[in-house]
Amino acid sequence: MVAVAGIRVKKLDAEKCETTVPFKHLNKNPFKSMYFAVQAMAAEISTAIPAMIAIEKHDLSVAMLVVENKSEFYKKGVSKITFTCEDIQGFSETIEKCISTKEAHTYTAKTTGTMSDGTVVSVFYFTWSFKVREKK
Repeated sequence: MVAVAGIRVKKLDAEKCETTVPFKHLNKNPFKSMYFAVQAMAAEISTAIPAMIAIEKHDLSVAMLVVENKSEFYKKGVSKITFTCEDIQGFSETIEKCISTKEAHTYTAKTTGTMSDGTVVSVFYFTWSFKVREKK
């Protein structure tokens, strides 16, 4: 579905992860704005990738799962939207805590969706749970 919606990773570095989603026919609702579900996909990806990178730095198998999400919508999305997550360091700290304590831990990451003119369309909060998998 991510590919069908046209979601792309625009930027990924130690500071932030940005994803974009185009405003196209398949992504539009009957109100001529972008479906909230399409926004949610792009928003989730902008938080999932930093989490996956934080996990990959370790040899242990760590499970990750969205356990809660919250969203706020401010304006109609009527053009390409960029979601920016700047909570990168929090993922690394949470994974480290998870590995050192061998207990599940959660982290809530914020990502903000803006149109090219800078208008904030939506803000999403994804709470990710992390747990070290036991070896069998």
